[in-house]
Amino acid sequence: MNSAKILADQQIRTCVQTGAIHFDTPLDNDQIQPASMDLRLGRTAYRLRASFLPGRGVPVKSRLTAPLVMHEIDLTPGAVLETGCIYLVPLIEGLSLPNDICARTNPKSSTGRIDVFTRVIMDGATAFDTIAPGYKGGLWLEISPRTFSILVRPGDRLAQIRLRGTGGDTGGPVKSLDVSLALTPDALVGYRAKRHAGVLDLRAIGGHDPRDYWEALCPRNGQLILDPGEFYILASKEAICIPPDMAAEMAPIAPEIGEFRVHYAGFFDPGFGYDGAGGAGAKAVLEVRGRDVPFILEDGQTVAKLVFEPMSETPSALYGATGSNYQGQGLKLSKLFAAWE
Repeated sequence: MNSAKILADQQIRTCVQTGAIHFDTPLDNDQIQPASMDLRLGRTAYRLRASFLPGRGVPVKSRLTAPLVMHEIDLTPGAVLETGCIYLVPLIEGLSLPNDICARTNPKSSTGRIDVFTRVIMDGATAFDTIAPGYKGGLWLEISPRTFSILVRPGDRLAQIRLRGTGGDTGGPVKSLDVSLALTPDALVGYRAKRHAGVLDLRAIGGHDPRDYWEALCPRNGQLILDPGEFYILASKEAICIPPDMAAEMAPIAPEIGEFRVHYAGFFDPGFGYDGAGGAGAKAVLEVRGRDVPFILEDGQTVAKLVFEPMSETPSALYGATGSNYQGQGLKLSKLFAAWE
C-alpha cells in the first residue's frame, strides 16, 4: 500500500484473502461495503461495571475478571442488552494488519439511529476506534443501549471498519461540506424517541411499529427546542452526494457548543446519494441528543460538516448498487421500523 487513502471493497477482499482480516465464520454476502466492512458479534457478552481501555501492552481478555465483569451472557439463543448498561462483546473478525495499513471503526448507521452507543477496543488500546498499523489481535465491541433495549444474537452487525493505507501520498481531506438542519415550518421534520418502549429485535427488519417508539415532530415556526437527555432523529437541509472516488465522514462543526450532541454514526461510502447509483441526492440523517439545558435549533442552522477523503481505488460496486435501506433517503428512521403511515 503506497498511499494514505481509503481502501475500496476489492482491496478489502484482498485483505481477507491474505489474512489481514481473519475470522472463523464465513463472511455474510453483503458484509463488505464499497469502502468499509461490517463487524459481527461473537457468542458472549460481558456485562461491565464501567467502560475501560486496557492500556499499552495489556490484552483485553486479561481485564475481564471480577469486579469489572458482573456476569457473562450467552448470546447464542438471543439475549436482551438493556438500556443504561454496558456490555463488551468479542467480535468474530480479528486483524493481522501489515505495517502500511491502519484502520478506524464506527457504529453502523442503523445502530446510531436507534441510539445504541458502540465503540471498538483492541489489545493494548489507549484510545477507542483507532487501530494502529501492524496491529495483530482481536477486536471487542463495547455496547451501551441509551434509549431502547435490544435483542441481539451472534453474527449481528452493529459496527463497521474502514481501512486506510499509511504511505507518503496522504491525499488528505480534500474538502468539507457544512451540514445544516431542515426544520421547515408546519412539516414533519423529525422524531423524538419515546422512553420505556419495547425491545428492538435487530433481525426484525421493518418489523417494529414506529409509533410505539417515536413521536413525530412538526414545529410551527422552524424551531425545535431540544429537551436535555432526549434523543432525536432529524435530517439535513442539504442533499448529499459522495462521488465514486471519494468517501466521507461527519465531524463536529463547533466542538465548543455543549448544549447538544450530533452523533456521527456510520461512514458515507462512495456512491451514497450519487445519481449514477440511484441516490439522486440523499439527505444526511442526524442523530441528535440534548445535553444539560434546553436548546433551540433553527431551520438552516449548521450543526456538522461532512469531510471528504480520497479512495485508493474506485470501488467495484458503489453504495446502493446491490441494494440499500438508505440510498436516496429523506428523513428516515432505522431499517428496523416499518414506514410511518
